[in-house]
Amino acid sequence: MPSKCIILVMPIQRICIVAFAAACLTSTTFAQQPSAPIVLHAARLLEVDTGAILHPGEILVEGDRIRTVGTSVDHPQGAKIIDLGDTTLLPGLIDAHVHLFLHPGAEDLQTVAESVPWRTILAEQAAKADLLAGFTAERDMGTEGAGSADTAIRDAIDQGLIPGPRLRISGNAIDILGGHEDAIGFNPAQHVFSNADYANSADQLVEVIREQHKQGSSFVKIYETGHDRMIDGVLHTPYQYTEEQLAAAVAEAHRLGMTVGVHAMGEPGTLYAAQAGVASIDHATQLSDETMRLMRDKQIPAVPTFAIFEYFAHHRESQDQAAQEAAILDYKIAEFKKQIAAGVPFAVGSDVGPFPHGTQAVEMELMVRYGMKPLAVLQADMLNGAKVLGWEGQIGQLKPGYYADIVAVPGNPLDDIGAVEHVSFVMKNGVVIRQ
Repeated sequence: MPSKCIILVMPIQRICIVAFAAACLTSTTFAQQPSAPIVLHAARLLEVDTGAILHPGEILVEGDRIRTVGTSVDHPQGAKIIDLGDTTLLPGLIDAHVHLFLHPGAEDLQTVAESVPWRTILAEQAAKADLLAGFTAERDMGTEGAGSADTAIRDAIDQGLIPGPRLRISGNAIDILGGHEDAIGFNPAQHVFSNADYANSADQLVEVIREQHKQGSSFVKIYETGHDRMIDGVLHTPYQYTEEQLAAAVAEAHRLGMTVGVHAMGEPGTLYAAQAGVASIDHATQLSDETMRLMRDKQIPAVPTFAIFEYFAHHRESQDQAAQEAAILDYKIAEFKKQIAAGVPFAVGSDVGPFPHGTQAVEMELMVRYGMKPLAVLQADMLNGAKVLGWEGQIGQLKPGYYADIVAVPGNPLDDIGAVEHVSFVMKNGVVIRQ
């Protein structure tokens, strides 16, 4: 593999540049297929389901799968031995809530000012950054007005044309007229489009889900609540769809072999989502006792997305806006502790996009800071994340037969969860991506 690829940019040669860049990309490890067996050796290996640490840890990888795992494994003749030193081997990280088509800056303006082709180029770069940070599987929670462009990103990754995680994609999210993403605040005479697809009834939800599936979606993202306000220290967030409407969406998604994830900040929208049997409740800032009971009984995970709240509390345009975000964050932390005590299951999602891609492992550190144990967070990320993305039994653990999606982090993440923010080795599908 060449160490670098130099591209000379001249305005009249754009077509040649694209072709040359594509040739350079396909010569990298991102597009290579695994060949000879690989043995990974590290000081430690985490069994995520039990919490046991193997000393040392070894993994035999053949093709795109894990063959054997243990303190010592067979070293077949011709195998490549990779000694990762004083690190811990983990399954590839999973982010159940990303936005590949967003970047830092005013989200509402970038979705209007930037073309879909330009945003698709940036999404390719975002996918690469996330993969290099150790995220080998992600769920893209809406292109925010770029329609089904995420289908192209997913398919290009799957075909080895560009580097990126395994992806579950939704296309646009779904919203009501005047809802959470409906260009509120813009001049109505300009007829600025919503960043989501409109559906104002159960029948329209079914119709939109069918159209999105036709365009390549692999799950459904629905905005269930918004606009959010703190009044006298309590979150108020109007619901958008009734339980019956959400249930119709869930039934249609299941008919097509898909699930529904919802943006739902608080009650009663979170209750309606739990009653309808969605796959996840994302943000989940306010959950009633009944909602938590249903989520526990139905094993519907909350996806807290602390990272985006932390970011907005420090990066809003005005001090007033930052103060409002900080108030919601404080409220969210207190509610999170109640959710932990109530036995609500969790998955890990960062809402990365409005903050830089490749930095979202901070989400796990925040979940520990606000009340969870490191092992519980890793299990939420890898075990529950695999379920939410529909790849249970294929990713999320270092076990024979699973895809060889493997990362290494310094030290022991059970002692310091911050280790996941310093991934030093990435393998996806048996191919070494970063070393």
